[in-house]
Amino acid sequence: MKAFHFPSSLSFQSLISNPFPHSSPKSMASFKPSIPSGEVHVIMGPMFAGKTTALLRRIKSEGANGRNVAMIKSSKDNRYAVDSVVTHDGAKFPCWALPDLSSFRQNFGGDAYDKLDVIGIDEAQFFEDLYDFCCTAADHDGKTVIVAGLDGDYLRKSFGSVLDVVPLADTVTKLTARCEMCGKRAFFTLRKTEETKTELIGGADVYMPVCRQHYVNGQVLIKAARSVVESHKSKSGTFSEAAPVI
Repeated sequence: MKAFHFPSSLSFQSLISNPFPHSSPKSMASFKPSIPSGEVHVIMGPMFAGKTTALLRRIKSEGANGRNVAMIKSSKDNRYAVDSVVTHDGAKFPCWALPDLSSFRQNFGGDAYDKLDVIGIDEAQFFEDLYDFCCTAADHDGKTVIVAGLDGDYLRKSFGSVLDVVPLADTVTKLTARCEMCGKRAFFTLRKTEETKTELIGGADVYMPVCRQHYVNGQVLIKAARSVVESHKSKSGTFSEAAPVI
């Protein structure tokens, strides 16, 4: 296979800046991109780090500057309200609660969508089609998409598609909370219950932000507690089997 070589008068860089080098000035003057390029901004961090607060602040600022905005959240999150994004301290903003992002344009309306400038997405880790939506909205539809969500689950493993969007992003903001045990910067989310499934909707009753030291210490205590519970269950089961039926 022969290697491709650009003609001496052309280069890859020149083709990007002027994809029609042999067109007349008149024809080039009539060529205009139909849609400006969009943007993707990611806000991530552990629970109670202020991700939703930062998202609402940005969305309200964009709206105050005359841009058309819309907010989306996962329909799975109904902790504080069904049709609003709500921060832990009670601030609200109306939103579309959807099971997936691919249905947003249809639900919102094609004409209304075309007029949108900025789309905010809260609890983004729950949307499996996050990457594809951001690609389409920013690259092809010219929207500014602001994504807020958890970067990791309670096991400190990637949660959903939030980290997948990082290569698409114009900016990435990693927020931190305050460790509930010592007050230091908290980068991780510790689950306080014995539930092991990844998706478990909850607030301060289920989760707490912690620093690295207290995350490790907490995991050790949780594992020890589970071992004790399992041991008691095992002994109880053995006793029940051996006990006579009266």
